[in-house]
Amino acid sequence: MLRASIAGTEWRRVDVVEETGSTNADLVARAGRGEDIAGAVLLAEHQTAGRGRHGRSWSAPPRTQISMSFAVDTTDVPADGWGWLPLLTGLVVCQTVRQHYGVDATLKWPNDVLVAGGKLAGILAEVAGSVVVVGLGLNVSLDPDELPDPNAVSLTMLQHDADRTELTAALLDALSERVRQWRAAHGVDGPLGADYRSVSSTIGTQVRALLPGGDEIVGIATGIDDSGRLVIDRDGTLVTVSAGDITHLRPAS
Repeated sequence: MLRASIAGTEWRRVDVVEETGSTNADLVARAGRGEDIAGAVLLAEHQTAGRGRHGRSWSAPPRTQISMSFAVDTTDVPADGWGWLPLLTGLVVCQTVRQHYGVDATLKWPNDVLVAGGKLAGILAEVAGSVVVVGLGLNVSLDPDELPDPNAVSLTMLQHDADRTELTAALLDALSERVRQWRAAHGVDGPLGADYRSVSSTIGTQVRALLPGGDEIVGIATGIDDSGRLVIDRDGTLVTVSAGDITHLRPAS
């Protein structure tokens, strides 16, 4: 059903495994062995060593999440546009759960999907040669005592009984369309940037960005630039922060 529903999209190969450590790590390893992974999608019913940003690990009971990674060919797109791939993934998740379940999801920069402050989904992107591998973990049927993070939330906890296969098909279809638009624009286009900003819960908020080495930036998040970086107004000086340099982002006290 899943493969048939996404025929004609970017995704030329879809594999589903019962269990693995990390779908991202598996796709990156396949690329390292010389396989052309562009357009490949890997889903796991149970991911035992999922990875978040900065090497944080997490896991959840089998079949309670959508644990998925997909690989995007970046040929002909400048490297400064690659940072929009995880951002557009977060946008697709946000728009899909809004459309299908009426969930008032927002995006915390760069790509955490939040509902009433609880984290519904997280995203991790890794470069493998000319391909970017994007991993997505979306909480579907987790109960409160099963959450990998006490600040997380699931669709079940939000009173929605979601079919994981149908939701995955909807996500992949929407992701394909956004990736094609991204590729045609050689990075961010007007609609992508505007749509992302429209659901951002970070823009306009006072934030504290903690940087490697202990430095921090405190100010008002004023926007997202064309490379997907967060722009912070620190006492009248605009500072840009890239995803790779952010240790933590939270409302400043």
